[in-house]
Amino acid sequence: MSVTSAIVLYAVLWFVTFLTVIPFRLKTQGDVGIVTPGTQAGAPHEHNLKKKAWITSALAAVFWLIIVVIIQTETVTVRDLDWFNRMDDASSPYRDTNE
Repeated sequence: MSVTSAIVLYAVLWFVTFLTVIPFRLKTQGDVGIVTPGTQAGAPHEHNLKKKAWITSALAAVFWLIIVVIIQTETVTVRDLDWFNRMDDASSPYRDTNE
């Protein structure tokens, strides 16, 4: 895995984790009972985004490390995910038939 691939993998994991973590312990204006005029009752009252960003960074680092270890040790490869045997050498249309 190249450095660029590792960075892209971490970025994707970070954003997916962040979008998953945002709704946890969210206090809406309707829950608190203080609705600012012009906003919906479901708008956040306290969002704690800084704390959630740090939690996201830690979780994404753990997920990233697990996935990088799986990729580097080749525990799961692309051929393991080939359920229709499209990567089988015998069925390749580019196979040399003069062997």
